[in-house]
Amino acid sequence: MNSDPIPELIGLVQPEEMRANLFYLAKDPLPMRKLCLTLPGHEKCTLYEADDYIQGKLEGWGYEVEKEGVQVQSYRRDITKNPHHQYSKPEPDDPWYTAYNLYAKKVGTTKPEEIIVVISHKDSQSWIDCPGANDNAVGTVSNLELARILSGYESERSLWFIWCNEEHTPWTSVTAANNAKARGDKVIAVFNMDSVGRKSEEDTAAGKKINVSAFAAPEGEALADLLAEVNDAYGIGLDQRKAQRPQPGDDDGSYVKAGYPAALINLGSFPYADPNYHLETDTAETVDIPNAAMTTQMVLAAIVKLDRGA
Repeated sequence: MNSDPIPELIGLVQPEEMRANLFYLAKDPLPMRKLCLTLPGHEKCTLYEADDYIQGKLEGWGYEVEKEGVQVQSYRRDITKNPHHQYSKPEPDDPWYTAYNLYAKKVGTTKPEEIIVVISHKDSQSWIDCPGANDNAVGTVSNLELARILSGYESERSLWFIWCNEEHTPWTSVTAANNAKARGDKVIAVFNMDSVGRKSEEDTAAGKKINVSAFAAPEGEALADLLAEVNDAYGIGLDQRKAQRPQPGDDDGSYVKAGYPAALINLGSFPYADPNYHLETDTAETVDIPNAAMTTQMVLAAIVKLDRGA
């Protein structure tokens, strides 16, 4: 390959497309995405309706969507806890549901055995009626935008876009990661998109565009450095930072624990500074779409750079 496709590809990121998907999944017609909520007059719970929406988008771009069922329960709510952390374990007799990991895969042309994963959790909080716009409809739509743009890119390595569930228990990314390990999948990188662009109120008011790439292992730090490199090289303009996690966590941590250390999470602040975290006030209007679009551009550039062997 002689020409660099990255400038053209990052120019295809459409903030308005992301906004439309976000408002669909976190405001209207879906106020949230949970297994324990079915809207009046509807046949499916709101999480299944979100799954249908995501699947429809992906199929429209030419993907065949695979669904991986995982048995989960809804968290209970404990109002004696900090408002941001009021989830508590379900009781054994609480209902069980099937939550689905959704996969959209592109098979690489020359190195199909090497897999680059982009993952995001698509569910909102099961214990409270929260739109979950920043946590994590925004990561969901960022992942969708990456899948949309890369559907027309001829990759050397395989690209897997995964939508999992983290606000019910157990986390379904654990199943995705453990099944990858059991199959012997060669996952060379995991980019977790979670709460991208969400910062403190002070940083938001100041107009800052921030991304933090948090990692738990040196292989994850190498991915963070790649993100910083492409942010600078392609003039994306993010205040790109990196942070080392004390231990693996979130959906990227599921892969680290399964033996895939080249994994990180992209989010707007670390430690997380969203004042609406896990509250009813985490609404679509509070999402910094331009920041999320810039983060999507940066991750897109890093995926292509990695795919081309940089």
